[in-house]
Amino acid sequence: MNKLINVNGKLIDLSIPRVMGILNVTPDSFYSKSRMQTEEDIAARAKQILEEGGEMIDIGAYSSRPGAEHITAKEEIERLRTGLEIIRRNHPDAIISVDTFRAKVAEFCVKEYQVDIINDIAAGEMDPDMFDTVARLNVPYIIMHMQGTPQSMQQSPHYDNLVKEVFLYFAEKVQQLRNLGVKDIILDPGFGFGKTVEHNYELMAHLEDFRIFELPLLVGVSRKSMITRLLNISPAEALNGTTVLNTISLMKGADIIRVHDVKEAVEAKKIVLSLEF
Repeated sequence: MNKLINVNGKLIDLSIPRVMGILNVTPDSFYSKSRMQTEEDIAARAKQILEEGGEMIDIGAYSSRPGAEHITAKEEIERLRTGLEIIRRNHPDAIISVDTFRAKVAEFCVKEYQVDIINDIAAGEMDPDMFDTVARLNVPYIIMHMQGTPQSMQQSPHYDNLVKEVFLYFAEKVQQLRNLGVKDIILDPGFGFGKTVEHNYELMAHLEDFRIFELPLLVGVSRKSMITRLLNISPAEALNGTTVLNTISLMKGADIIRVHDVKEAVEAKKIVLSLEF
């Protein structure tokens, strides 16, 4: 199984799991401590991610928490411009992923700031131009499974066969992208996006089954409701649960873990990599 991805001409080997640190330039992310608004906050967060061992920075300007406010592409670009300017100035070689479902935003970020990866929570469902744009930009593309939109996804998620439906979704999307010539595709099962707590743990139980696609797998469970609702705690109290799930994800084959707490995720990775199994 080939787990090499081409990041701006440099091959990154994902057979060694990577930690992706979250940098939110939004005022309303579900985890309040992840919201970075001032230039000082953004610079400090980017520095923290890299110093704690994060190998990728995922910057997002559109909050995708359930019921989040919808903002325009123009506002999303303005927020990202500020963040990307700071990161590129201070860390010119950092691997940057942009969390956006809009083709226009993706194109701006890649062309103006040489962003390395596009991370699309909607896998092209919320912008019909996204697949063609990613193919033209020739950057690695993360496609996530989501039922509905950020505004509607948690109203009444329902599946007849969750794992089968997520697999069919990815099979169709991957084929469409391959037909367009997209080479580097990363799958994200979409924990917390259009799924109940029970759905999330069913997906986690079957995580290793995603190896059938022979594509890198990203897992993002950091401080999400699958932890807080199960344990009846707040996102601020969910670090321990996050670390447990990150560890399970790595043992089940996750290649990238997307996290708020980089130091703890890096420690979990080191421990898992020390095991012989």
